[in-house]
Formats: sequence, C-alpha cells, structure tokens
Amino acid sequence: MFSTTQHLQSPTGARLAYRHEPSRGPGTGAVLISHGLAEYSRRYQAFAERLAAAGFHVYAHDHRGHGETTAQDAPIGRFADRDGFHLALDDMAAMRALAIEDHPGSPIILFGHSMGGLLALLFAETHPELIDGLAVWNSNLNPGVAGRAAQAILLAERMLKGSDVPSGILPELTFSAWAKKIPHRRTDFDWLSHDAAEVDRYIADPLCGFDASVSLWIDVFAMTFAAASRKAIARLPVGLPIHLVGGDEDPATDFGRAVAWLGDRLKMAGLADVTCLVHRGLRHETLLERQDLREMPIADFCSWCQRIALTERRTGRSK
Repeated sequence: MFSTTQHLQSPTGARLAYRHEPSRGPGTGAVLISHGLAEYSRRYQAFAERLAAAGFHVYAHDHRGHGETTAQDAPIGRFADRDGFHLALDDMAAMRALAIEDHPGSPIILFGHSMGGLLALLFAETHPELIDGLAVWNSNLNPGVAGRAAQAILLAERMLKGSDVPSGILPELTFSAWAKKIPHRRTDFDWLSHDAAEVDRYIADPLCGFDASVSLWIDVFAMTFAAASRKAIARLPVGLPIHLVGGDEDPATDFGRAVAWLGDRLKMAGLADVTCLVHRGLRHETLLERQDLREMPIADFCSWCQRIALTERRTGRSK
C-alpha cells in the first residue's frame, strides 16, 4: 500500500524510495507520479487512493535529492554532481519499467506537479514511446527574461561558492516572492494552498521546504527552457493526450498564465489532444487544496485517465 516505503535500485546508482497503490479491482492502467521541488511522494497518498478507486495502479517515487531516495552524489537538495536532470529522467524510466513489469500491457500515464511537471514533459519528449498520456500540473515553463536572469545569477553563485551549497538568492526570487503575493497571509507558505492544515503539515515536515542547492536550481531552469523549446515539443506524438492544470491564484505560475501559455504553445505545435484548465480560486498545490476546490480537478483527471485507458484497450496501442 502507498503508506509503505519500498525501494528500487536504479541503473543510475540511486536507491529509489517509492510507493505503490494497487488498483481497486481489475486495473485499467498505471499512473506514475512525479512530485515537485522540496517535497516528496508520500504527500500524494490521497491522490493515489483516488486514482486506485478509479481503476489505476499508482507508482510514485522520491526524486534524487528528495525524500527517502539515496544516491552517493545526491544529498537532500541536489540531483547530482553533474547531469542531474538527465539522471532523474533515467530514474523515471526505471520506475516506468517496474510498473510495466508488474502490469504488462497497461497504458501508462505520467503525471507531474510543478518541478515534477518539467521532468514529466521532458520524459515524454525524450521517450515518447514509453507513455500513453501526459499530465503537467502547476508548472511554469515560461519564466521569460526573469528566468534567464536567474540562470545568470546561478552561474555567478556557482563560480563564487560552488554548486553543492544552497542558493542564497533564488529562494528570495521564488518562494519568498510568491509568499508576498498572497494578501493577508498567515504563513510564508500560504501560496501553496488555501487549506491551512495542509500548509501546516508542509511546514512541519522535515522533508519539505528545504533550501535547494545551486546545482538543483540550475537543473530546474535548464529543464524549463529545454522542455518548452520548439525542437523538444516537436518530438511529442501528435495524438498524445496531454492534460494541463493550473490555478488563477498561483503566483508560481504567474496566476495560471504560464499554464495557459504552455497549452497554446502545444496546440500551435500541432498537438491534437491538449486539455488546458486554469481553475478559479486555486493556488499552487491543486491536489492539496481545500476539499471543495480540489474535487472537480481530480474528478476530471480521473475521467481523462479512464478515457485514455478505454482508447488504448480498443486500439491495442498500449506498450
């Protein structure tokens, strides 16, 4: 069950901590969850249980430098000494192989939240043959000039103090800046959710909210610009179902505008099955919003997954 931590040895050398929620009844497919920055997979238990009730096997692992995953070159806050996000993508491929080994022939849907959405989109562009559906929620792939400035700042920090230490500037430009955009905030993490209990759980969890290293921030911005490039998007199959979600109160995605931008960019590239929804009243963590706010997006996503599974069974296209 999802509450139990299991381990998988990745070809990259990482010992991946992961959680698995089996489908209730005959499984119609598998959903792989890619979590966000400065958090980990255990926080997705309620979502996994909901997907399992809808007929899906669920797998979620802790990325390198996060949660309970261990790797020689990846302490908390860092993907790796070098090639960090490439290694993270290889770890995702290992988890996908595990899901297929457990459930041969199942349609595979890849779900990514925030930083996990950057990884999910890159994975789809790198290994388009390995998934049948892609969901990117609450991710900003359009940081613009500010993103380029952040890259320059990070390169200067790396030159001055190295890459394996926390960035002193990026938290101020991201987490702190987002906090200030929430009026009458109770905590500096209210930008995550309207649900005070969920915000408090995040703050109290020692595996959440840590300071990311210079190298991890460099990886995050490298992924952002690489995944949204026209060349990378052109590698996506035209018919790949893609599900984008954001909230109009989420400062991390420019109040949902970055999500809408990605939807438009994918459609203009010729992708024929793109669902893009920016929900009113939602902040950054759609899955951990108040019950009344998260119910519709999650129910909609379950229906979308079931549509993919039904299509794959009818056509026999699942991998």
